[in-house]
Amino acid sequence: VALWGITNPWGSVNPAAPACSLADVMSEQLARQLDEENNTFPTLTEPGADLMLSGEVPDTTSDLMLAQILQMQFDREFDDQLRREEKKFNGDSKVSISFENYRMVHPYEDSDSSEDEVDWQDTRHDPYRAEKPQTTPRKGFTGKGKNITTKHDEVNCGRKNTARMDNFAPEVHVGDGLGMDLKLSNQVFNSLKQHCYSEQRRSAKLHEKKEHSTAEQAVDPRTRLLMYKMVNAGVLENINGCISTGKESVVFHADGGSLEEQPVPDEVVLKVFKTTLNEFKNRDRYIKDDYRFNDRFSKLNPRKVIRLWAEKEMHNLARMKKAEIPCPDVVVLKKHILVMSFIGKDHVPAPKIKDAMLGSEDMKNAYYQVLHMMQQLYRECNLVHADLSEYNMLWHEGKVWLIDVSQSVEPTHPHGLEFLFRDCRNISTFFQKKGVSEAMSVYDLFNTVTGLQIPVGAENEAEFMAEIVALEKRNEDHVQKRRKKVFPFASEDSGPPLEPDADD
Repeated sequence: VALWGITNPWGSVNPAAPACSLADVMSEQLARQLDEENNTFPTLTEPGADLMLSGEVPDTTSDLMLAQILQMQFDREFDDQLRREEKKFNGDSKVSISFENYRMVHPYEDSDSSEDEVDWQDTRHDPYRAEKPQTTPRKGFTGKGKNITTKHDEVNCGRKNTARMDNFAPEVHVGDGLGMDLKLSNQVFNSLKQHCYSEQRRSAKLHEKKEHSTAEQAVDPRTRLLMYKMVNAGVLENINGCISTGKESVVFHADGGSLEEQPVPDEVVLKVFKTTLNEFKNRDRYIKDDYRFNDRFSKLNPRKVIRLWAEKEMHNLARMKKAEIPCPDVVVLKKHILVMSFIGKDHVPAPKIKDAMLGSEDMKNAYYQVLHMMQQLYRECNLVHADLSEYNMLWHEGKVWLIDVSQSVEPTHPHGLEFLFRDCRNISTFFQKKGVSEAMSVYDLFNTVTGLQIPVGAENEAEFMAEIVALEKRNEDHVQKRRKKVFPFASEDSGPPLEPDADD
C-alpha cells in the first residue's frame, strides 16, 4: 500500500502484541500482577465499591472487614424493606406508627440521600419541638436579686398549665399550645379540666343509655335480639319499621307468621315498652296501688317493672276483648315486647280520631260509641282507662277502637275515680269542640258512666272532686276490710287484722 502511495483510511495499524511463551503464561509473577490489576477497579455490585468511589480503599485482605461490609449492606436492605412496610401499614392514617426502633442503621449513618430521610429522623430529639417549661426547684424560686422568679409567676404558671393539657383524655383536642407559647391562667385551666371531666361522664352515660335502653324509634341490643328470635321462631315473617312513638313505647309494624296454639294475623304490631327509667319514674302510682300487681311490684327492680307494664296491658286487653270492646287482639308477650293485631289495612295504620276526617253524623256516632265503651269498661270490665283522649282512640271501619290500656286501673284503685273524671273531661272537651251538641258535660258524663248520683249543684269542680275523693276513701277502707276478712293472716307490715263490719 505504501508503494502505491495509498494511505490507510482507518489510521495507522497498531503493532501486534509480542507472543508470550507458555512458560511466561504459567509463571506465578504474571498471575499475581494480573490479579492486582483486576482488584484495582472493583465493580459497583461488589462489597466495598461505594467506599472505593468515595476515595477510601478498604482492606479486603481481612475477613472481618469483608464481613462488616456485607453486614452493612444487608442492614441497609433490611431498613429499606422496613421503610416500605411502615408506609404500607400507616397508609393515609392521621396517627402513624414508627418502626425506627427496629432499624439496623441509624439515620446519621445512612449515606442514602432520599426524600425519606425526614420521615426517618429521630423524633425523640426533634430540634423544632417546643420544650416543656422547667419545673421550679424545691426552694420555690429561681434567680437572684431583682431577677428572682417564684413558682407563682404568671408566665411560668401559664406555660405549666398549657403543658398539663397533654394529660387530658385523648378525645379532647388541645392543639399545639406549647408550640404557640400559649399561657393559660389557673381559672381557664380549671374550667377546661372540669369541662373535660364532665364530657367524659356524659359520654359514658350516653354509651350506657344507648346500650341498655330503647330510645326514640330505636331499640337496644337486647330488644333487637328478642325481635330476631321472634322472626327465627316463625312468629313473625319480617319487621317493616316504626309506625308510632309514645311516652312509654315504640310501635313497629310486622308481617305475621304462625303459632301452634293460635293463628297469627297477617299484619301485627310490636309494642316495645321503652326501657329508659325516666319514662316511668312518675307513673308508679298506676301500678303500685293496683292489687293485682302490688305484691310483685315491691319485689322487682325498676327495670323489671317495665315488663310488668306489658303484662298489665295484656291482661287489660283480655278483659276488654271478653266484653267485646273493639281493641287489638293479643298474639304473644315476650318480656317487654307485646305483639298485637294491627288496626289498619295494607301497612297503613288507622287514623287517630283527632286526625280522622269525619262528618257530623259520624262524629255523633263516634261520641255514643265512646260513651258506651266507657260504661262497658267501668261496669263489665271493672276498669278505668286512666288515659282516655282523642290520642288513644282509632277510627277504623266505622268504629272507634281503644288502644294503650297499660295504665288502666280498677275503680277501687285509690285514684281510680280521679282518673275517670279526667277521662270524662278529655272526652267532653273534645266532642264539644267538634260541634257534637249531644255531648254531655264532664259532671253528667261521670255520673252516667259510674251510675253514681253525685250532686252537681253549681258545677263547682272543687266540690265535685271533694265528693270523688271521699268516695275513693270509703272504697279503699271497704276493700281493705274485705281483704283482712279473706286473708286474716296478713304480714306484719300491713298491721293487725281488722274485725269484719256487720255490712260485710
